[in-house]
Amino acid sequence: MSLLRPLDPAFPIDRQLSLEAGPVVLVNVFTLDKADEQAFLAAWEGDAHIMKRQPGFISTQLHRAIGESPTYLNYAVWESTAVFRAAFANPEFRAKLTAYPSSAVASPHLFQKVAVPDICVA
Repeated sequence: MSLLRPLDPAFPIDRQLSLEAGPVVLVNVFTLDKADEQAFLAAWEGDAHIMKRQPGFISTQLHRAIGESPTYLNYAVWESTAVFRAAFANPEFRAKLTAYPSSAVASPHLFQKVAVPDICVA
């Protein structure tokens, strides 16, 4: 992957990983050149297979933007920042990052559920 671009530059993923929280949802927005979509999808699939085997992984889903924009959104649910931090540092996962096309830019960020009375449950 050629670039990580923080979703929130004031609090990038490396700072988020230093905190203890759980459960957490990783939201990762990917932008890339249209010509690189198939290579991106193959690289993402390889990563997903690795991450699914990691302790604390709960689920993941990939979405493509509607229309011509080759923008993708991935969300993955993890038991805690600690287990995601370990998975993110996994050497097998880190080695696979080179499979992403050079045009791919990832913007990862961790989130937690918020309870809103009568709408959302925590």
